[in-house]
Amino acid sequence: MSEAPEPVLLFIPLMKELGMSWEEIMRTPRRILEGILMSLMEYNVLHSMDGYTDSDVGEMAKKKPEIRSHYVNYLEKKRKYYKGAKEKQSFSGLI
Repeated sequence: MSEAPEPVLLFIPLMKELGMSWEEIMRTPRRILEGILMSLMEYNVLHSMDGYTDSDVGEMAKKKPEIRSHYVNYLEKKRKYYKGAKEKQSFSGLI
């Protein structure tokens, strides 16, 4: 079982990141567990670069170019999840 992907990719992240007990994991259907884990991964990407500006990322990318693609992924997630919230803020857009 230690070489199976389930403990490494599913059970451990649920226990470590979400504090689920072994009993909770065993009682929950697998498709629900996978959905929770995928949501956790989306959440981690969505908040992975909070507080960084474009210039901060530019400076970091000089030493590690892969940061730029990570930042682009972060910005895409932000647009995806916060698109509706920003559109509803203007009064003229409601009329």
